[in-house]
Amino acid sequence: MAENKTQPTDASVEDFLNAATPARRRDDGKALDAIFREVTGADPVLWGPSIVGYGTYRYVSPVNPLSNGDWMKTGFSPRKAQLSIYGLKDTAEGAALLPQLGKYTEGMGCVYVRKLDDIDLDVLRRLIAIAAARGDDPAAVL
Repeated sequence: MAENKTQPTDASVEDFLNAATPARRRDDGKALDAIFREVTGADPVLWGPSIVGYGTYRYVSPVNPLSNGDWMKTGFSPRKAQLSIYGLKDTAEGAALLPQLGKYTEGMGCVYVRKLDDIDLDVLRRLIAIAAARGDDPAAVL
């Protein structure tokens, strides 16, 4: 079984967010943390050195069925160039709602947002709730 390289850590999410640059990214990161905590009811965990995650689920990779493990249900990273938000398009319901989010671009497993002012925060909350409600992949090895 291939294991995900990005794993949960014991590092401080607060310290990570306080160190984010530029200041706009730090402010947006703190605002996102408050929204994710409110919607998910979960405490954040730093995954690897730079992703703030909420909740976990068991997955099986659609590309390589031998790759499976635990992953965050949803989360974000306040990267220097833009915010990366994870889990919003992983379900059919989330993918259908995503076009209503506002101004964003898509990566392989995430949505990129330049600043929170570019998106509808009510739609973001709905997308986070959808992601947080996901269950384990039925094919996942426990």
